[in-house]
Amino acid sequence: MSDLFSGVPVTDFQRSLGWYELIFGRKPDFSPHETEAVWKLADHQYVYIVLAPEHAGHAILMQMVESLESTIEAIAQRGLEVGSREFFPNEICKVTYLDPDGNKLSFGGTTNIKHTDA
Repeated sequence: MSDLFSGVPVTDFQRSLGWYELIFGRKPDFSPHETEAVWKLADHQYVYIVLAPEHAGHAILMQMVESLESTIEAIAQRGLEVGSREFFPNEICKVTYLDPDGNKLSFGGTTNIKHTDA
């Protein structure tokens, strides 16, 4: 088995650290050095932020979750709102959050959320 580490470059490490603590609901699992922080999302799956201003704003990550509604609700309770929603066949929905640099972090799953064209 191998581990997957998905990296997110950021321009302001401390500002981004606070945002990612809100989105994940906890402090990082470990920090290899003072400008990198790592969260374990599942067995062998990690997301890390790293100070790399020249690359910031271009990351696109997505995690499928068991309960999309619960994930959205928990993140909202921590003060972050969904940036966009996409609906797919079979009641699949993807919600996207933008970090302070414009990196996209999405969660997807089956949902009871109804798509409206209003």
